[in-house]
Amino acid sequence: MHLQLITLTGSGVDQEVYEVVIPTIDGEIAVFPGHEPLVTVAKTGVISVRRRRTDTNSQMEYFAISGGVVEISPTNVRVLVDEADHGADIVEAESQAALERAQTLRDNAKDQVELEKAHQLVDRHMVRLKVADLHRRHH
Repeated sequence: MHLQLITLTGSGVDQEVYEVVIPTIDGEIAVFPGHEPLVTVAKTGVISVRRRRTDTNSQMEYFAISGGVVEISPTNVRVLVDEADHGADIVEAESQAALERAQTLRDNAKDQVELEKAHQLVDRHMVRLKVADLHRRHH
């Protein structure tokens, strides 16, 4: 099955895979070759990719994504997101500092708009830290 993970800056992933686990607004879904056609909304979270059927969990690749749109067919998975970061590309210290800044923004929010934006930043950086940790533990 072919996976395309497309960001605002272009394609992040364009490869053949065996399994993709995607965070959606209705919960995580695992997609395998032959999946029924589906269009759904992705939420901020972790995409897990198993390239070959024989790959172990420690060989999976992880991506931190922001919300987006997912289009699934029996032979293709296309995920359109604002941004996607591979576990190997995330610097934990930078993400930790960004999380702390986002938490400060959240704690000092003066209105609902600022609070919502701060919550989104906190969620984004928590996911980035989770993906960096998964990558570090499995590689």
